[in-house]
Amino acid sequence: METSVNRQIAGKLLELAGLLEQQEANPFRVNAFRRAADTVSSLQTSVKEIIAKSGINGLIELPNIGEGIARAIHEMITTGRWVRLERLRGTLEPQKLFQTIPGIGPNLAQRIHDTLSIESLEALETAAYDGRLKRVPGIGLSRLTAIRSAVSEMLSQRLKINRNQPREEPPVTFLLEVDQTYIEKAQKKQLPTIAPKRFNPTAEAWLPIFHTQQGAWHFTALYSNTARAHELGRTHDWVVIYFYDDHHREGQRTVVTETRGELIGKRVVRGREEECRAYYRRA
Repeated sequence: METSVNRQIAGKLLELAGLLEQQEANPFRVNAFRRAADTVSSLQTSVKEIIAKSGINGLIELPNIGEGIARAIHEMITTGRWVRLERLRGTLEPQKLFQTIPGIGPNLAQRIHDTLSIESLEALETAAYDGRLKRVPGIGLSRLTAIRSAVSEMLSQRLKINRNQPREEPPVTFLLEVDQTYIEKAQKKQLPTIAPKRFNPTAEAWLPIFHTQQGAWHFTALYSNTARAHELGRTHDWVVIYFYDDHHREGQRTVVTETRGELIGKRVVRGREEECRAYYRRA
């Protein structure tokens, strides 16, 4: 018989598929989550038991469950949350997620989120290695090293991979094209909107959301809704772009209008400024 755990997991997979469909995402992505939900709901064994016995690889061996969806199921089982689903609902509170890392308290978690506009452990790990995390007040070398180690350990529990190797990301040309299209469509009110939980006391659905694909990459773009973005009046300038490969593995970057240096006035991908300089030199 289908277990209650499996029903809960399948229900969340179906909910995400429904949100993606409402937000006009690629139908192939929608169907991927629906097929995964069918697989989970038809299992005679609880996914919790599969993880306990065979780890995340036991999930990957199932039909229609690739690495990214397996990570998502593992996240739901081990934390009771699914960051990606919360993001599309507009209910995500990433500062609480960051507080699960030893050495990160409420204030530092808030500063990390507000300074870098990141919302997942994967994005935090990337920022820890590409230099952005060092710019957050309160993070020195020893704390940076500790965060790298802790995040690596937490993520390695999902899948055993070499965390010291940089994860592949889409080229900045793709990110800048997605950014441009998102802003144009948002300004013309051509996008569906969600109601973010933070800084939205009236629960208004004001935040445009955009799903698209470039090459093998899938993208979701939203304006930044961090405290820092509100403080500096950049809620309609800073664009957070989440990207996924065909295995649904996620990464994240923020695109902003540069306010200093040779790129002043141009749209720049934070953490990949040198590539942006090369891109604009070629343009």
